[in-house]
Amino acid sequence: MRVLSGIQPSGRLHIGNFFGAMRQQLNLQAEHDCFYFIADYHALTSNPSPADVAQRTLDVATDYIALGLDTEKTVFWRQSDVPEVTELTWLLSCVTPMGLLQRCTSFKDKVAQGLSPNHGLFAYPVLQAADILIYNSNLVPVGADQKQHIEVTRDIAIRFNNAYGEILTIPEEHIIESVAVIPGTDGRKMSKSYGNTIEMFEPEKTIKKKIMRIVTDSTPVEDPKDPDKCNVFALLKLVAPADELADWENRYRSGGMGYGEAKKRLAELMIDYFRPFREKRVHLENNLDYVREVLAGGAERAKSVAATTLARARDAVGLRG
Repeated sequence: MRVLSGIQPSGRLHIGNFFGAMRQQLNLQAEHDCFYFIADYHALTSNPSPADVAQRTLDVATDYIALGLDTEKTVFWRQSDVPEVTELTWLLSCVTPMGLLQRCTSFKDKVAQGLSPNHGLFAYPVLQAADILIYNSNLVPVGADQKQHIEVTRDIAIRFNNAYGEILTIPEEHIIESVAVIPGTDGRKMSKSYGNTIEMFEPEKTIKKKIMRIVTDSTPVEDPKDPDKCNVFALLKLVAPADELADWENRYRSGGMGYGEAKKRLAELMIDYFRPFREKRVHLENNLDYVREVLAGGAERAKSVAATTLARARDAVGLRG
């Protein structure tokens, strides 16, 4: 099965990105034909600086390779290196009803958050559909709260096929294994927009400082504590061995333990967990030409698939040479 997923280069990746989606995506490489891209076209909807787009794209590529992306098996590229996707976007736009886009919750949510709307943001789902459809994708990994993205893509593809024949593969969502919301240092969901992230590859001293600042309640050391309501324990679940986690849970419920002790152990475990990836990333930082070669090679492989799909779509709508 062909699996398609993309990630925006919107800033440095953090442990919420990794445990929330990236780890599951990387695990899919073992059994599927994976096509993963860096969505730099999508990133433009928020009007970042050109320098940021370029640097963040390279950073995301380096992170993914360091975290275990199989550069031989998995097709990995920069979205803008396959411009065929933008032409398919226009063809799909011509069968996409305005009402379908107006119902998309992601657009409404971002506008409600104060983001100034532009056409790119409004038409984002059509480009997203083109990303998926141009590579004949069968499965698209998403969280349960992102199902609408795939439903919109399916709707657009079905409308196109109904109008012009069975040209496009109809994808299915692959719901990513449920992971509880990963808290940031302030207790809210970990997010770059909240400024509460713990990055995977920032200096170890900084990681320790951030973990020691994680918000906890004011329960006295001697009193029992509820691990299910503790941000520190929620993060321990991600990196602690099962037997150690059970011991921490017992200590929480028994009392006599301060949150500072748990934070110190969390910092040790988190740093140890990412240390092998960190070492690989340092090597890649000293060999960025290799990272660029991976992206260029992936773009060529992706382009060969995209060009075939686009040629069929062009012919179907009457854009014949």
